Amino acid sequence: MKPSEKPQSEPGAPDLAVFGRSPAFADALHVGRPNIGDRDRFLARLNDILDRRWLTNHGKYVIELESRIAELIGVRHCILVSNGTVGLELLIRALDLRGEVIVPAFTFVATAHALQWQEITPVFADIDSATHCLDPESVEHMITPRTTGIIGVHVWGRPCAIERLTAIARERNLKLLFDAAHAFGCSYGERMLGSFGEAEVFSFHATKLMNTFEGGAIVTDNDQLAGKLRLMHNFGFAGYDRVIYVGTNGKMSEVCAAMGLTNLDSLEDVIRCNEANHRAYREQFSGIRGLELALHDERHRGNYQYVVITVGGEAALTRDELVEVLHAENVIARRYFYPGVHRMEPYRSYFPHAHLLLPRTERLCAQVMVLPTGTAVSAEDIARIGGVMRAALAAAPAVRARLKTLREQSA
Repeated sequence: MKPSEKPQSEPGAPDLAVFGRSPAFADALHVGRPNIGDRDRFLARLNDILDRRWLTNHGKYVIELESRIAELIGVRHCILVSNGTVGLELLIRALDLRGEVIVPAFTFVATAHALQWQEITPVFADIDSATHCLDPESVEHMITPRTTGIIGVHVWGRPCAIERLTAIARERNLKLLFDAAHAFGCSYGERMLGSFGEAEVFSFHATKLMNTFEGGAIVTDNDQLAGKLRLMHNFGFAGYDRVIYVGTNGKMSEVCAAMGLTNLDSLEDVIRCNEANHRAYREQFSGIRGLELALHDERHRGNYQYVVITVGGEAALTRDELVEVLHAENVIARRYFYPGVHRMEPYRSYFPHAHLLLPRTERLCAQVMVLPTGTAVSAEDIARIGGVMRAALAAAPAVRARLKTLREQSA
């Protein structure tokens, strides 16, 4: 079947787009549709930027956003950067990491790329099945004489095993840092994520809870480290025309900072929206065999940015089959973090047997999908998605056969 052709509707078939029915959504419903905040407030800031003609180089809005983030997290320093990946790269270099650094493979590929880009070997440790974050026991097994650091990832905004990882880092004289790309506005107990380890890195990409169009931040209480990072992200300048360190251009622009401030103004509203959506999804999937919604530990503050479904072996359809069904309905569900960083290049070629040491990562990569949420998703949208999922699971044999036919036709 050609991509432009629609399957013919079958009489008596389930009311699903894979059988030729109209999709549940006329327009695609994406994971991570950007939160915009108050448009008028952003445009007022934008006009001020244009009036003052100060577009970058640590201007008024960058300074304000750094101050507000540092205060929110409870740290002394926030260094805004052009994106989260650059933030990781700068921090890794500032901490003088080399040799090997332990990371999860269940993460976005940038976590490993930030190391490999600087010719540091990412060593993949397994995850905890309950939290989806690094398993400290697996981390200990991966330490070698070449290990210089550990990067924990707060997956879905859930905190890593911070205390155990901190103890391991101290005992082994390793640097501990955190990729907190998912975790803005989240806490570990009463203490905000962003305030642990040597430093933590946030992503403010357009798909994140809070966005700056594109951007990120490094947050730390380490005065010396912060000073070094400020040099590094601005070409090594320590004054008007005085360069004292090797650096690059990792700065955030004023326009991006203005968007960040606008999003920060509405942060609590967005979190409340996400939490309401999370409850609505929980109601939709309650009691469906084989589907498990990842819940948040009430001991910690969450941002509810991700709606994560694990499709177990008891489900009538596989994760991939459900994703195909949803895509046909214009619900662009995502397989996270499929297929796992260890199965992506260049790591697949470097470490062809890594999967043998990562059984929990392997299992999760085959089961997890993420559904749309955020301010662009309504309770009615969620009810419609739930209806699609229930209809597909109720007619699982027919759906599986239909998907097989469609694959054969498109081959």
